[in-house]
Amino acid sequence: MALEVPASGREIPPEPPAAAGARPGAEGTHAAAADGSAADRRPPDPATAVSPAPGGLEAGALEAVALQRADLEACVRLDGLALGGFWTAHQWETELTQPRRPCCGLRRQGELVALACGWLVVDELHITLVAVHPDLRRRGLGRLVLSDLLQRADGEGARHATLEVAAANAAAQALYSRCGFRTAGVRRRYYRDGDDALIQWLKLSSITITPSPPA
Repeated sequence: MALEVPASGREIPPEPPAAAGARPGAEGTHAAAADGSAADRRPPDPATAVSPAPGGLEAGALEAVALQRADLEACVRLDGLALGGFWTAHQWETELTQPRRPCCGLRRQGELVALACGWLVVDELHITLVAVHPDLRRRGLGRLVLSDLLQRADGEGARHATLEVAAANAAAQALYSRCGFRTAGVRRRYYRDGDDALIQWLKLSSITITPSPPA
């Protein structure tokens, strides 16, 4: 299984409610801020933040890890390089410490070079963010790290994965389609630039997930 990062919504939604059956805010979970503050800009286009093609790196050179509080500095650094600092250090700390917010990473020679995060809400994985080091794009790292996130979510009982992607982002849509995502709805003029958002879903039981690269 292989996928890439989604686009983000107009506003930063509130934190996912703790009550069973509750869902994150309608503005788009992949733009989620840990403190529920409003967004002051549209998040990066997914096509600029991921590796859209496999190959180029030997799997044995990568180590798949579950990111934790100790990885805060590395996450902030990679976020800055890949996404221009989409989340603050405080928001990253929340993502790395709150339960049911899995964050997966890939390390190369000890350096964090790719990461993927999501929210587990009941039996759904809401993909929130993916970042790949700018020097290592187009080498399949986005696919690997997203596959690891899906695998971990599947192991924790998730049955579906969901994301939102800009209607104008044909490259990202093509990637999601190859991975099995299907559009289930549209949010009109969802983004601040007036673009629509496509709501896409994937049934986890219908995919074959790529194993994590060996350490």
